[in-house]
Amino acid sequence: MHDFVVVGCGPAGSRFARRASEAGYDVLAFEQGTVGEPLACSGHVSTDVWEYAPDGARADLLQNEVSGARFHLGDADSRAHRFHKDEVISNVIDRVGLDRALAAAARDAGADLREDHTVLDVAEHRDHVTVEVRGPDGTETHRARMVAGCDGPKSRVRRALDLPEPDELLHGVLGFTDERDAGDFVDVHLTVPRFFAWRIPRGEAGVEYGLAMPPGHDVRARFEDFTDGYGVETDRRCSGLIPIGPPKRVTGRRSFLVGDAAAQTKPFTGGGILYGMTAADHAAREIDPTDPATLGDYERAWRDDLREEIRLGHLVRAGYSFPEPIQRAGMRAFEGEIGVHMDRPTTLFSREQLRALVPSLR
Repeated sequence: MHDFVVVGCGPAGSRFARRASEAGYDVLAFEQGTVGEPLACSGHVSTDVWEYAPDGARADLLQNEVSGARFHLGDADSRAHRFHKDEVISNVIDRVGLDRALAAAARDAGADLREDHTVLDVAEHRDHVTVEVRGPDGTETHRARMVAGCDGPKSRVRRALDLPEPDELLHGVLGFTDERDAGDFVDVHLTVPRFFAWRIPRGEAGVEYGLAMPPGHDVRARFEDFTDGYGVETDRRCSGLIPIGPPKRVTGRRSFLVGDAAAQTKPFTGGGILYGMTAADHAAREIDPTDPATLGDYERAWRDDLREEIRLGHLVRAGYSFPEPIQRAGMRAFEGEIGVHMDRPTTLFSREQLRALVPSLR
């Protein structure tokens, strides 16, 4: 019997599989198709991502470096508000390559990671779980002490075990062009209902355009209008769901959720790579597969780490729906040099941000 079965090998699942294997546990992991495919997530990440990636990954995956953002409100001809640092804030990366590098690191650590295996059902029992899987050789049933649901917004593990759903699911669309752009600013457009659209320069790899909104809107039509405003036509389009708002419980009797399955994402951007891998590390440290009581330790650990970031992230997102005059006043008050971290809204109250706002303190 395995210690853990991991369902889903995106960043959160592969990170947990790696860390649990390094801790000496027997880990079996399943990915429905090929790791990293189909692409359904932006490749704009904070520089902290390299702390979680294997050695040498940055040289292989980096596409561009970003030091600021232009925020656009209302009319396309109106002045953009610029926010920047005198250093690199974030990186644009090969997103598919990141998933594959993290999966390779999990395998190198000893995890048995199998692609082209679709999980059909999961069941909890008194002292183990069973996971029914369809692979290239037919249907199999595996036993483990615990199961980790790292299988995204529409998590089969979450639904099979009747764990609570995220507060909200946004619908996102991505598209790409081949135009070369090594600019160091991303563009953010607060011109769609309750979220935003974006343009990200990816150096020699082209440009990424994206948009996300709550259900009930014609997301694809909005995306067409957005890219038309730039005078471009995208190809290689993809779409996906973005979970916002973790449920009150992400653990069962012998199960736990990590990453998008647990809605461990930033409410103000929808990004979940760093939060998901952060939670994966907490799970690997706290959970003993022979002791279900340690699932509560995982719940406490990841929430203690990310609770304030997520709470403040909701407040930042609320500003996207403020009337435009209020948005402009706020933008004018803060634009220019900043000291915030793109994954940590609590840094709005940091010494670095205070020094950025008050030049005499530098």
